[in-house]
Amino acid sequence: MRHGTITKDNHAALWSGRFKEGPDAAAVDFETSIYVDERMAFDDIQGSLAHAQMLSEAGLISRQEFSKIKAGLLSIKKDLESGKLKVDYSAEDIHSFIEATLTDRIGAAGKKLHTGRSRNDQIALDERIHLRRVVPQLQNKILSLIGTLAGLAQKNAAALMPGYTHMQHAQPVTLGQHLCAWAWSLERDWSRFEDALERIDLCPLGSGALAGSGLPLDRKLTAKLLQFSGPTPNSIDSVSDRDYCIEFTGAASLLQMHLSRFCEEIVLWATSEFNFINLSEKWSTGSSIMPQKKNPDFAELIRGRTGKVYGDLFNLLTMMKGLPLSYDRDLQEDKAPLFDALDTVSANLDVFEKMIASAAFNKERMAASCEDGFLNATDLADYLVRKGVPFREAHGISARAVRMAIEAGVRLEDLCLEEFQRCSKLIGEDVYELLSPAACAAARKTIGGTAPQRVKEQAAALKKIVLKRKKK
Repeated sequence: MRHGTITKDNHAALWSGRFKEGPDAAAVDFETSIYVDERMAFDDIQGSLAHAQMLSEAGLISRQEFSKIKAGLLSIKKDLESGKLKVDYSAEDIHSFIEATLTDRIGAAGKKLHTGRSRNDQIALDERIHLRRVVPQLQNKILSLIGTLAGLAQKNAAALMPGYTHMQHAQPVTLGQHLCAWAWSLERDWSRFEDALERIDLCPLGSGALAGSGLPLDRKLTAKLLQFSGPTPNSIDSVSDRDYCIEFTGAASLLQMHLSRFCEEIVLWATSEFNFINLSEKWSTGSSIMPQKKNPDFAELIRGRTGKVYGDLFNLLTMMKGLPLSYDRDLQEDKAPLFDALDTVSANLDVFEKMIASAAFNKERMAASCEDGFLNATDLADYLVRKGVPFREAHGISARAVRMAIEAGVRLEDLCLEEFQRCSKLIGEDVYELLSPAACAAARKTIGGTAPQRVKEQAAALKKIVLKRKKK
């Protein structure tokens, strides 16, 4: 195609006509956002293509001008993809760069692209298009991790380990149950992003600077062309709203919190004291001074980067808390924390899945740990409840038996029947078959419980969720 002439005017700031004197170089460097928003180049082109088509349909530009604009924008997209065209970092932002490059290529028709549009509604559109594109990718990573955890849970549905409350031995559970617990929290994370997508799915273009437009813009058509569910209902709110950024970053913070908790457990499990997990050497590091060390550094780094994502959320909340309606330049600062949260949780999901998929669990050590700490005390109380004893009384009887075992230096199940019957005459020989860790875990058959059959049901349900929700 025949390109237009590259001129200095094409690359001047869109607002420069008001000013006699150009901005100081340091001022330009301070206020530019292109280093951050360049990642939205293709989103900006997509929005501009729809806007140009709407302008043509509304009679605000000719069909010939629309054809030139469309061809020019597609050529820019192609050249950016191939690397033939490089982003000019002297431009104020990605919108200015694309519009200037377009005008260089097609001439005067390029200057008509901004008809009926402000950078205020343009950036709000670009962010929504970008999030609508990348959130499903992030959701698929969450589903992939859920699937990996569900697979591990199926393989370890009956593998015993201590369950903890207050970091003290509580009751026997299974490794499969614990891994399912991780997976269900991730399922909620997926749902939060899905909820956010619903509110992202409105088109702000046509709101102008804040008051709408006096030109006959067809906002419904623009929304339809961009496959939004509809236009945003209020032009002032449209250009000043950043709820969708905050909501995304809030969901990312919860996701990151969950990953951090998982990693904290992995760090504990990898210690010599626990010795529950052996991380692959591919996902461990050593020490520069201690030759024997094998450190869970990747789990620690994921845990350590949680503060970044929390900071991104509070950055956005603090930025927004005092802004009067409508648009304020403060809003330019929304993209750095938004993209940082996105990049951080995305990378952490990738690393965590590879780390946990390649790990080996020391199931013998986990099962042996169930022998200490009287994890079966509740089961003794439940045994008495089934014989008609009120639970509060059964609790006290079991506690006396535990005290007796502590004083004797033995496990609860090592007490003889005579000793048990000093606590309650209702205790019979059949109590012993109920006090092994495996029996304790198997007895918990309530929905969501740790019984192996229930764990397998949970893992199967999680796998169905993965298959049903996977996005193209």
